[in-house]
Amino acid sequence: MGWWEVNADTLAGSRFVVSPLAETTACLIALERARAAHPGERRWLEAHLPGYRARLAADPVTALLVRCALGRTWIADFLTLAPAGEGSPGFEEEVERVRRTPPGTARADVGTTLRGPLPAALHRSDLPERAARLLEWVWEETVLPYWPRRRRVLEADILARTDRLTQGGWAAVLDGMRPGTRWLGGNRLQINTHDYPPQELAGVRLMFVPVTPGQGWVTWSADTPVPRYALVYPCSGTLAEPDRAAAPEALGRLLGPARAGVLVLLGTPMSTSQLVALTGQGLGSVGRHLRVLLDAGLVRRRRAGRSVLYQRTAAGETLVGASAQAG
Repeated sequence: MGWWEVNADTLAGSRFVVSPLAETTACLIALERARAAHPGERRWLEAHLPGYRARLAADPVTALLVRCALGRTWIADFLTLAPAGEGSPGFEEEVERVRRTPPGTARADVGTTLRGPLPAALHRSDLPERAARLLEWVWEETVLPYWPRRRRVLEADILARTDRLTQGGWAAVLDGMRPGTRWLGGNRLQINTHDYPPQELAGVRLMFVPVTPGQGWVTWSADTPVPRYALVYPCSGTLAEPDRAAAPEALGRLLGPARAGVLVLLGTPMSTSQLVALTGQGLGSVGRHLRVLLDAGLVRRRRAGRSVLYQRTAAGETLVGASAQAG
C-alpha cells in the first residue's frame, strides 16, 4: 500500500481547496473512461460524451495522448498538478501551469504512466499545449455551464467534512475519503492500495481537494518554494449528485420552489451553512424556510458538536414521497 508520513505541523497547516482545474481533470477522466458513478453523472455523460468523442476524432494525436496519459493506476503528473493553495485561482490561471510544462517533462510523465516507451506519434514538443487545449475544451463545454452549482456542492462537502473534524478529529475525516484512504496511526496516512514507497511530508503544504465526478488521485508539485501535496477525492453521498435536490413540481406548488428544495435536500442531515451552499439562497432565507418546516413538523433538528443539523421527519418523508409520485 502507498502511504504518506504526515507530521503534526503538516496536518495542522493542511486545508481544503476548491480547484476548477481538478474538477475539469476529473471530468476529462470520466469522459475518457465513459463510466458514471451515479445517475446524475450518467445524464451528464449522455449529454457530453458525443461531443467529446467528436473532438478527439478530429485530433488523433491528442486522443492518443489522453489514452496514454490516463493510466489505470497512475495519471501523468503534468495533468494533475497540485493547486497553488493560495487565494482562489481561476481555471485560466491553473491550466496555464499545464501549458508551461517543459515538453521533456510531459513526455517523461506519460512514459511513467505507460511504464514503457512512448508511441512514436507522441515524440513531439507540443504535448503540454495539446493537453491544455483539451482541458480548456472540457472546461468550457462540460464544466463551466454547471460551475456555480458544482462549486456550491464542493463547498458543502467541505463544510460537512469540517463539521466531522470538530466531532471526530482528522481520522474521522480521512477514513474513506476515497477508496484505499485511511488514517493508519503513527503519523501515517494511507493514500491508496498500490505498492508505492512511503513519502515523508514535512515542510510541505497539504491540501484536500473535492471533485463532483466519482474520481480521485494523489499528486504533488515542487515548482514553488514550499512543495504542495494534494489528495483529490470525490464528494460523497447526496452531495455527489446535486440533481437529487430538484423538488417535485407538485411539492413546489404546495410549499414554494425554494422551500420545497430545502425539504428535498434534508433527506440527509445538513447544517444551515450546507443548505446555504447547496441552494445558493441567503442565510436569512434558509433560516425562514427551516422555521416554517419545523413549525409544520416536516423537519426536526439536533445538535452535533457545535453544529445544528436538520433532517426530514416521517411526515416530511411522506410528503416528499407522495409529491414525487404525483409528479
